[in-house]
Amino acid sequence: MFLPTLSLLAQRGAETNPSLIPENVQSNVILGIALVVGAIVLFSFLLVIARRYKRCPSNRILVIYGKTGAGRSAKCLHGGGAFVWPLIQNYEYLALDPVQIEIPLSGALSIENIRVSVPSVFTVAIGTDEETMNNAAIRLLGLPTQAVIKQAEDMILGQLRQVIASMRIDEINRDRDVFLNKIQTSLEPELKKIGLVLINVNIKDITDESGYIEAIGKKAASEAIKQAEIDVAQQVKRGAIGVAEAARDQAIEVANNEKARDIGTKQAERERAVRLAELEKERKVGEQKAAFEQETQVRAAEQTMRISVADANAKAVTGENKSKADIAGTNAELRVREAEAYQLGETRQREAQAAVLEAQYRAQARAAEAQALKIEAEKRAELESVARAVKAQMIVDAEAAAEKRKIEAQGEASAIYAKLEAEARGQYEILAKKGDGLKRIVESCGGSQQAFQMLMLEHIDALSKTAAEAISNIKFDKIVVWDGGGGDGKSSTANFIKGIAGALPPTLQMMKDIGGVQMPEYFGRLMEDPARPAAVEPPPAPASASAPPKKS
Repeated sequence: MFLPTLSLLAQRGAETNPSLIPENVQSNVILGIALVVGAIVLFSFLLVIARRYKRCPSNRILVIYGKTGAGRSAKCLHGGGAFVWPLIQNYEYLALDPVQIEIPLSGALSIENIRVSVPSVFTVAIGTDEETMNNAAIRLLGLPTQAVIKQAEDMILGQLRQVIASMRIDEINRDRDVFLNKIQTSLEPELKKIGLVLINVNIKDITDESGYIEAIGKKAASEAIKQAEIDVAQQVKRGAIGVAEAARDQAIEVANNEKARDIGTKQAERERAVRLAELEKERKVGEQKAAFEQETQVRAAEQTMRISVADANAKAVTGENKSKADIAGTNAELRVREAEAYQLGETRQREAQAAVLEAQYRAQARAAEAQALKIEAEKRAELESVARAVKAQMIVDAEAAAEKRKIEAQGEASAIYAKLEAEARGQYEILAKKGDGLKRIVESCGGSQQAFQMLMLEHIDALSKTAAEAISNIKFDKIVVWDGGGGDGKSSTANFIKGIAGALPPTLQMMKDIGGVQMPEYFGRLMEDPARPAAVEPPPAPASASAPPKKS
C-alpha cells in the first residue's frame, strides 16, 4: 500500500522537479519501507502460527474439525499437538475424566420371569483409540456432561435388562464374575458407538420381589449350620479316637523301651567279661614276648659292637688317605677360584666403563633432541603466524567480495526497477491510446451498437473461416431420406432441409444482423420480414396408404 503511493509521489516530484529527489534516496526509502513491511508481515505470520498451534494435555482429546481431509469429519489427537489452520479449521476439547452413573435398576425380568432389582454403579469415560475418539467427536462434542450421562444411562439400562433376561436368578447370585463378564461383553460395543468405554461395574445388591434370593440365603444358612454341627460331631469322634490311639502307642513304646533296656544290660555284661579275658591273655603274651626280645637285643648289641670296632679301624686308614687327596684338590680349586675372581673383576670394570660411556651418549642424544624440539617449536610458531596472516587476508578479501556483490545487487535491483517502471508506463500509454481510439469510433458511428457492428464486420471473415472449419471435418457419403409425407402439409424432405439450415452455425445470422447479407430461401428463412407476405404453399398430394416411400 505504501510502496505504490511513495513511488507515485516520487514520480510526480521527479516530473515536476527532478533535482528535488535523488534517485539513490528514493531507492533507499523504498527499500527501507519494503523491509519494514516484510518484517511486520513475517512477525504477524509467526504470531498466527504460534497462536494456532494447539497442544493436547494427557487428560483431554483435541478435536480438529472443518477441512480435515477426504472422508474424515474430524481429526482427533490424544497427547502431542497439531496446527489448526485459521478460517478452514477450528478445534475443541473432549475431557477424559471418568463419569460414574447410578443405575437404580428394579423390576427386571429374569429368564424365570421373576422380577429382579440390581442397583449398581457404572464408571465410563471417553475412549482413546482412534475409532472410539472419532465416534465421540461425532456424537458427544459440545454436549454437556448430563446429556452424555443420559445417553449412556439409557444404553446401560437396556443392556442390563437384556443380560438379566438371559440368566437364572441363582446364576446371577452365585456366579457374579460370569454376570459381570456378560454385562461388559454386551455393553462395551454399544458404548463404543457413541465414543465411550466401560471402566468399572459395581453391583451394590441383588434382590427380587418374590423373596427367592432370600429363601436361597436361608436355605444356604440352614445347610451351613447343619454342616457345622456335623463337622463338630466328627471332630469330637476324631478326638476320642485320637486319645485312645495315643494311650495305646504310649504303652507299646514303654514296653519296647524296657525290653531294649534289659537286652542292653545283658549285652554290656557279656562284652565286659569277654574284654577282661582278652586283656589278661594279651598281658601274658606280652610278658613272654618282651623277655624274648630283650635276650635277642642283648645278643645283637654284642655283635654290633664287634662289627663297629672292625669298621672303625678300616675307616681310620681310609680317612688318612682321603684327607691327603682332599688337601691336594683344595689347593687346585683355590687356584681356579683366584683365576675366576681376576676374570670377573676385569669384566665388571669393562662393564662399568661401558655404562659410563652409554650414559654420556644418552645425555648428548637428549640434548640434541631438546635442540630439535626447540627448532621445531620455532618453525611451528612461524607457520602459525603466517597462517594467521593468510586467514586475516582471506577475511579481508571475503568482506571486500561481499561488499562488491552487495553493490552489484543494489545496482541490478535499481536497473530492474527502472525497466519495470518503463514497461508499465509503456503499457499505460498503449491502453490509454487504445481507449481514446475506441471512444472516437463510438462517437463517429453514432452509438455503441453501430460501433460494435462495424467492428464485427471487420472480423466477419475470421468468424466465417472458424465456422467453416468447425464443420469441415464432417464427412457425408450420402443422405437417404424416406419420405412418407408430413402431417403439417409439408414433405419430410422439406423438413430435413429446413433442419439443416437451422443447424448451420450462427455466423449466417450474424451476417444478416450486422452486414445485411441474407442467405437464399431454399436454406430456410433465418429472419422473418414483416413487410413481405408469407408464400402460399400448394396443398400436399394425397398419399396412398399402399404407395412406397420416395428415396432421395
